[in-house]
Parts: sequence; structure tokens; C-alpha cells
Amino acid sequence: MPMIEPQRIQALNDAPVARDRRCVLYWMQASQRAGSNHALEHACRQADELKLPVVVCFALTDDYPDANERHYAFMLEGLTETAAQLEQRGVRFVLRRGRPPEVVADLAEKAALIICDAAYLRHQRQWRRQVARTADCRVERVEADVVVPVAVVSDKTEYAARTIRPRHRRHWERFLTPLEQAGPRRDSLAMRLDGLPPDDSAALLARLDIDRSVQRTDHYHGGTRRARQRLKAFVRDALGRYVDERSDPSLGVASRLSAYLHFGQIAPVEIACAVRDADVPEPAKEAYLEELLIRRELAVNFAFHNPQYDRWRGLPSWARATLEAHKSDARPAVYTFAQLEAGDTHDAYWNAAMREMVVTGAMHNTMRMYWGKKIIEWTRSPRTAFRWMRTLNNRYFLDGRDPSSYANVGWCFGLHDRPWAERDVFGTVRYMSAGGLERKYDIDSYVRQCAAL
Repeated sequence: MPMIEPQRIQALNDAPVARDRRCVLYWMQASQRAGSNHALEHACRQADELKLPVVVCFALTDDYPDANERHYAFMLEGLTETAAQLEQRGVRFVLRRGRPPEVVADLAEKAALIICDAAYLRHQRQWRRQVARTADCRVERVEADVVVPVAVVSDKTEYAARTIRPRHRRHWERFLTPLEQAGPRRDSLAMRLDGLPPDDSAALLARLDIDRSVQRTDHYHGGTRRARQRLKAFVRDALGRYVDERSDPSLGVASRLSAYLHFGQIAPVEIACAVRDADVPEPAKEAYLEELLIRRELAVNFAFHNPQYDRWRGLPSWARATLEAHKSDARPAVYTFAQLEAGDTHDAYWNAAMREMVVTGAMHNTMRMYWGKKIIEWTRSPRTAFRWMRTLNNRYFLDGRDPSSYANVGWCFGLHDRPWAERDVFGTVRYMSAGGLERKYDIDSYVRQCAAL
């Protein structure tokens, strides 16, 4: 059986394996899937070596930062499916309500070894440090939601795609390989462990004390099965057209997998292998893999190495300086936060993009860029624009609160970009115009599609 690349695995403490205990515990948090999951497979292989069963736990916290009903509904749909798939493998899934470090600490008493998946935001990393600090058995972290482990690619914040691309691509042959599923040999289904019943996502959603200001969307439903259906349809129907048509928001040539990646319901390795092996022209594969591997993992690099990834000070100094120098420039229009949230501006294209976000929880990438640039243009100060953009991003997007999403916001303010010709409001930060949409795309068709949502 092909081994899991050792560079994916990191010991988080110096404690020994407690061989006299009852199970190997996999604390699932970021990689919310039962297949193509390096952390789960590592737990299964370690359990077989120790002649123990595997238990998987998930901590359901009511106050996850910036999450609301829309996010919880999508996540719980996926967890219901994951629980059923784990049961088919003979693995007990324990769903408990509470802060993750506390849930894990309670179950750790039974664990010979704790495996956790990797995540890159501030609070996620702090949770893992706390678990490693308090556990009296060995804790190992496995990177399952990037193709190439972050530290393998670079030990610093990369400036742009052009700087990370050669560092990343040199590792594709080694890390871009399908993951073989095996074990565990011992069944844990009979273990008596208290937890919430995971088989009814609607009932679970109803009992949570969460922000319900943004309701679930019927345009996206969670789970690995649905993610794989989208992947199959994309490869079959759209990938071959990706080079020429991906930027036109009216044509729908996008995989629409970012929400599933955000919740770990599908692995980037699985997507990349499906694209690599597709019967389409090589330029189409290259264009998509550039987005999935280079751009997405550039965002992970940013979140991992820059502790200010979601703050104004996390932006490049040249971009902050030029935007501040032009903060007193006259704006063509100035809107309040409430007007922006309601999609009540003079710009039909921007309003359509806002409608797509609010109704579906997603937005075409071209319109995400335009949407963000116009918030800068229509807000009294760049710092306020940054704060409002981050708030809307986290509130409505299913893939908000994510390294890619924070990098997308940052890009609107100059992150991973270069200075351009100086102009009002933006200084030397890149500008986008409605005229550009009109020249390049069938933007009126996009507006009609959003109006019909």
C-alpha cells in the first residue's frame, strides 16, 4: 500500500503513545469526509499497528467565529453523510456539542494516540495547540486539505503566484497521487460513547443556539456525494471550455466546488487527479490546476505565514500607503453598509452580484473581483471598505472565513498583485470598471440570470 507522505504528518507534542488505552482517536474538524482523507487514513493505519479500533469525534460549537445558519446547515448535511460512511467502515462517529479542545480532552482519556487534521486560521491553530498541550498521549497533525504541505512549499509569505508557482509545481509528482483506503481492522461501533445522533441534520440545526440572520440556501447542499457529482459534471461538461469561457460570469463554466473544499467535504487531491486524468486538452487542465493548486495554496501560504491575514495590517505596505494617500479623493458615489448589503446601488452589475451572493451563498470569481473593487470605490475610507467587505464575505459566502476567501478580499486591496498606474481613490492598486465587463462578457445575461434567482 502506498504510504502517506511523511511530510504531511507533524507531531504536536512530545508525549508517548499510550499503548494500554482503548482506541486511536481522530479529531475531525477541517477534513469533514470519510474518503480521500489523509488524517483518517493515518489514524486507521496507526490503529492497525497498535491493534486498536478508531474513533472519530467532531466538536459542534454554537459560536464558531462568524458562522450562521447558512454555514451550519451546509456543514451538518455533510456530517450526516460522513457519519454514515464511517459506520460502513466500522468506525464510531461521536458528535458532541462544545468547544473542540474540551470535547477532545474528554475523549482523550481513552486514546492511545490522537490524530487531528490541519487548519490554518488563527483560532483553528490555537485549538490544536491547546489539545496538544493538555493531552497526556501523543498528538499528530496531518495535512489533508492541501495537495502540497505548506512547509514543504515555502517557509515564508510568498509575494505572488509567480513566486510560489515554481516552488509548488516541483512537488506535484510526489504529492498529487490518489489516496488508497484501508482498514481499520478492528470495529469500534460497539464502544459506548455519548454523543448527539448525527443522522438528522435538520434536527441538529434546530437545536443549536446560533446566528439565524442568514438562512440556508437551496442552491447548494452539503456532502461528499454532492461534491463528487459537481466534480463529475464539471469535468464532463465544462472543463474542456475552461480556458476560453471561465471568466464570463454568464456562461457558468466553473466547478462550484469552493464551499465543499472549505468544509473539507472533498479533497483537493481528488479534484486535481480527476482533472489531470480527464480527456480534455492540456491547456484546460493547466488553467484549472493553476486555480486549484497555485492560487488556492498561495492563499493557504498567506494565512499560515501572516498572522494578520484578516486585518488591514496584513495587506502589503505599498497598497495600504497608496490607498491611505487617496482616502480623501472624491468618490463617484458613497453608500452605507445597509445600502450595500441590500444591493441598492446605481450599478446593475454590482447589484446582480450581490443578489447572487445573498441568495445562493456564492459568486462568480470575475464578479467577486468587481464586487470588491467597487466597495473600495464607494466607501469613504479604505479601512472601512476592508472591514465591510470582510463582514459581507464572511456573512453570506458559504466559502467565507477561509484562507482563499481572505486572500480574495486582500487581492482587491493589492495583495498578491503589483502597483498599477495611479488614479483617484485607488492610487496604484488595480482598478476594475463596468466598461471592462461590457467589453469582455455578456454581462446583461448575467444580470438576467441573477434577477431570476
